[in-house]
Amino acid sequence: MEKPKGIFSLIVIVAALGYFVDLYDLVLFGVVRDDSLKAIGYSGQALRDAGVSLFNYQMVGFLIGGIVWGVFGDLRGRLSVLFGTIILYSAANIANGFVHDLTSYSILRFIAGIGLAGELGVGITLVSESLPIEKRTLGTMLVVVFGALGAVVAAQVGDIGWRTAYFVGGGLGFVLLLLRIGTHESTIYKNISKSNISKGSFHELFTSKERFLKYLACICIGLPVWFTVGVLIFYAKDFAGLIGVKGTVVVGKCIMYSYFGLAAGDLCCGLLSYVLKSRRKAIFIFLGTSVISFVWYFLVRDISLGYFYFLTFILGAFTGYWGIFVTIAAEQFGTNLRATVTTTVPNFVRGAAVPITLSYVALQKNLGVLTAATIVGTACIGLALVAILSIKESFSKDLDYIEEIN
Repeated sequence: MEKPKGIFSLIVIVAALGYFVDLYDLVLFGVVRDDSLKAIGYSGQALRDAGVSLFNYQMVGFLIGGIVWGVFGDLRGRLSVLFGTIILYSAANIANGFVHDLTSYSILRFIAGIGLAGELGVGITLVSESLPIEKRTLGTMLVVVFGALGAVVAAQVGDIGWRTAYFVGGGLGFVLLLLRIGTHESTIYKNISKSNISKGSFHELFTSKERFLKYLACICIGLPVWFTVGVLIFYAKDFAGLIGVKGTVVVGKCIMYSYFGLAAGDLCCGLLSYVLKSRRKAIFIFLGTSVISFVWYFLVRDISLGYFYFLTFILGAFTGYWGIFVTIAAEQFGTNLRATVTTTVPNFVRGAAVPITLSYVALQKNLGVLTAATIVGTACIGLALVAILSIKESFSKDLDYIEEIN
C-alpha cells in the first residue's frame, strides 16, 4: 500500500481529532473539578484534598496506560490501540457524568486516564510512519496544533454544567471511533508485524545504557512545557498576586489563552523545523524563547487583567514545541519499539508535572513564589538543553528500521 501523499489525509485528521479529545478531557477535568466535587458534597479543605486525589488517580492512569498502550501498539498494531483507547475513554467519560460519590469518580478518572494515554503517542507514530519523509513534520504539526484547540473548547464548555461537559467528551469519542473505521495500518509496521522480531519490550529500554539515555533525553526535552502548564498557568493566581494584576484572575481563562498560545507555538515550531530541516535547531530556539517568556512573566509589575491574559498566551506560544518533541521521540527508535517510546514519553512528561508542582509548592513556602518558580524552571530548562544536545538529528531519518535488541 502506498503512503498517503497529503498532510490532510484521513490518518492525519483522525490522529488530530484523537489529540483534540485527549486535551479536551485533560483540561476539562481541571475546569470542572471543583464544581463537580461541590455537587457531590465536598467543600473547604476536603474539596482540595479530594481534587488532589482525583488528579493523582488520573495521572496514575496516564502512566499505566502509556506503557500498556505503547507495548500493545508495537505488539498488535497502531490501529488496534487507536480503537481501544477511544472506546475505553468514551465509556468512562459518559459514566463520569453520572457519579455521585468520590470512590466511583476516582475509579472512572483512573480508567479515563488509561484510555486517553495512547491517543497522542500512537497517533504520532502512525502519522510519522505513514507520511513521506518530506511531509512528516507538517503532518505531526497539524495533529498537535488542532489537538491543542481541544483544550480551548474544554475551557468554554465547563459553563454548560460539569455532567453535560463529560457527556460531550464521551460523545465526541464515539464519533471519532466511527471516523477511524476507514483508516489503515502503516506499511512500515505491517512489514514486521508477522515476523519473529522482538516487539514492544518496554524493559529493553533499560537494558542498554545507550538506549536508556536516549529514552531519558526524549522525556527531559518536554519538561519545560509542563513546567509552564503545571506551575505558571495552574498557579496563575500566585503570580497575579506578585505581579499586581488589576482584576480577578480566572484560572480557566489562563488555561484557555495558554493553549491558544501552545497551538500557535506548535504551528511556528513545526514550520521552523521544516524550514531549517532540523528538529534540534527548532527546539534550541524555542528553549530560548521559553526563557524569555519566563523572565517577562516574572519581572512585569502592576498590569491590567487583559495584559496578564496576554502573558499567558505568550507563555504558551514561546514554549509551544510539544509536537516536535513527540515527533523526535518517534524518530529516535526503531519500528519494534516506536509506539512504546512515543506513547510513554509524553505521558511520563505529564506525570513529571506531579514532582514539578510539588517542588514548586515546597520551595514556595520558604523562598516565595518568584524564587521557587525560578529554581524549578531553571532545572527544567537545564535538563532539556542537556537532553537536546545529547540526541542525534532526525529530521530526514527513514523510519523503516528496527531497534537491534540482543
